[in-house]
Amino acid sequence: MTAMIPYGRQDISEADIQAVVDVLRSDYLTQGPAVPAFEKCIADYCDVQHAVAMNSATSALHVACLALGVGPNDRVWTSPITFVASANCALYCGAQVDFVDIDPRTYNMSVDSLAAELQQAEKSGVLPKVVIPVHLCGQPCDMAGIHALAQRYGFKIIEDASHAIGGKYRDEPIGNCRYSDISIFSFHPVKIITTAEGGMAMTSDAQLAKKMQLLRSHGITRDANEMTHASDGPWYYQQIDLGFNYRMTDMQAALGLSQMRRLDEFVAKRHSLAKRYDQLLEGMPVTTPWQHADSYSGLHLYVIRLKLDEIGKTHRQVFEALRAAGIGVNLHYIPVYRQPYYEGLGFKAGHCPQAERYYAEAISLPMYLGLTAAQQDKVIAALVESIAK
Repeated sequence: MTAMIPYGRQDISEADIQAVVDVLRSDYLTQGPAVPAFEKCIADYCDVQHAVAMNSATSALHVACLALGVGPNDRVWTSPITFVASANCALYCGAQVDFVDIDPRTYNMSVDSLAAELQQAEKSGVLPKVVIPVHLCGQPCDMAGIHALAQRYGFKIIEDASHAIGGKYRDEPIGNCRYSDISIFSFHPVKIITTAEGGMAMTSDAQLAKKMQLLRSHGITRDANEMTHASDGPWYYQQIDLGFNYRMTDMQAALGLSQMRRLDEFVAKRHSLAKRYDQLLEGMPVTTPWQHADSYSGLHLYVIRLKLDEIGKTHRQVFEALRAAGIGVNLHYIPVYRQPYYEGLGFKAGHCPQAERYYAEAISLPMYLGLTAAQQDKVIAALVESIAK
């Protein structure tokens, strides 16, 4: 049986393996020198003041919300087309969540929809405390537009840039926090670089960085200046907040550091693959990804939308035919509010019409560094076959 072509996968080199082996042979497996070195590498790359490594982007989102003071009775808004973690992080804090519909071309949070919802929320006295725009597929949102609304309405911004490391917005690195309070990266294996599991929170605010560092490690400090009374001795520490065990290990950080040496190569190859997909798909009854002129996408995903009225088959029929042909397509994402848990909170179908139209047509084609031209050709041949009348 022919192996399935996955929609995404990691690329691990011998140098990556050696970096992890070196840590295994060192004195530190966790909380050693590799984590701060990885943080500095990311901060320098993104031209941002502070980077705080964690064991996942989900953890980083949670801690970012807490650092911005999100709690019960607060409201957090995000995109419906994202992984559930972008919304769950607010629920972890006891806050209420709502969703802002997407732009039909970028599939990111629509600034027009956000502006309309903010205007209405101001009248009702229920403005959000935090907005979490998601850079879907690696393409940055209209951050200048969202930031301008934040200045007007007083909310904080967390960029969920889980898909976007290595990308740029207005010729500056995504993650520099020019238009946000905190930015989040993910290093899950199918992302652009990997630490196996892992995440990072970037900020230009020293106090936010300090708060996130405290919360990722049980709320414990060894800094005498932060303690409630003089130290009892060299062994002494204090828990001064309710934190979590969200730390990244040195093994993960060493892998991340090694992967960072190839980040620009990874993203450039993804652009080359996307350009070839664009050419191969020309004239077919699908909508290919649209890239905003302000952006250089990280291109974590390559999403097409089926023109179902021209194809004469259902979304599911095409998807299942591709899977049957050995193409490991996926769908990113089901609108979060359509999940049973969120429906239990009162959300109903139709809440974000553009998001639901997208969900009814979207398919993620394979996109990863090791994807060959022959495999791409196989993907396209399978797609042609799957949509043939």
